[in-house]
Amino acid sequence: MPTEIPVPKNPLDTMDNMEAFIRLVWILRKECPWDQKQTHLSISHLLIEEAYETVEAVQDGNDKELQKELGDLLLHVVMHCVMAEQRGAFSMRDVIEQEAGKLVNRHPHIFADEVVDGETQVLQNWERLKMNEGRTSVLDGVPKALPAILRAHRVQEKAANVGFDWHDKRDVWAKVHEEIGELQAEIDAENQGGIEREFGDVFFSLVNAARHHKLVAEDSLHNTTNVFMRRFQFIESAAKGAGQELHNLTLAEMDEYWNAAKRNGI
Repeated sequence: MPTEIPVPKNPLDTMDNMEAFIRLVWILRKECPWDQKQTHLSISHLLIEEAYETVEAVQDGNDKELQKELGDLLLHVVMHCVMAEQRGAFSMRDVIEQEAGKLVNRHPHIFADEVVDGETQVLQNWERLKMNEGRTSVLDGVPKALPAILRAHRVQEKAANVGFDWHDKRDVWAKVHEEIGELQAEIDAENQGGIEREFGDVFFSLVNAARHHKLVAEDSLHNTTNVFMRRFQFIESAAKGAGQELHNLTLAEMDEYWNAAKRNGI
């Protein structure tokens, strides 16, 4: 006998739909052999994958995909909450109450009498309030597993929110050129350890420069990589269409195809 599918009491009511969705996940945890076996750890990598797919939908401006990927993210949130409730740790209600309380506490300019002068002060207050919640460093909470460039951006952003930042872009770019000079010195000295260290310093300073131009270097690099991939795939396609093997082409011949890709707006 098939299990009855949970349905919302009022299909037009968001909360009723959410309640039915949570009941659906409970059923899966009780009756599906695969879902029963899963733990917080076993599906943690899938949560990361879904987050990246959501970001990709945002970057592509694809609302249909964004809707689907947000649903997949919601499934993971609910699944983790159900797992936790099954072992008596916490529930979805606990998660919502805690997050709502945090949002209220960190917006005293809305829910209390504090007055702020623009976005910068809001961000400064945000970091101050997080410290009041028991953190020992403003850099606490930046995951080590973040992509390196994005992690550098977030660390710099958090430091800037408490005033540790340059105010003049010329100083930022002077630092970039200083780091490039130090890298070149290590290259000239053929000091492999120094080269590695200074490459990191150059990347870090460039991330900082991007941030001062209101850019996220992670996004800029993704965009450049996407352009490279499209143009390289054009080279592959053009070579195949001309009956040529890619590995037999000279760099100059591949560069001709590359320039053709650029001329075609690829």
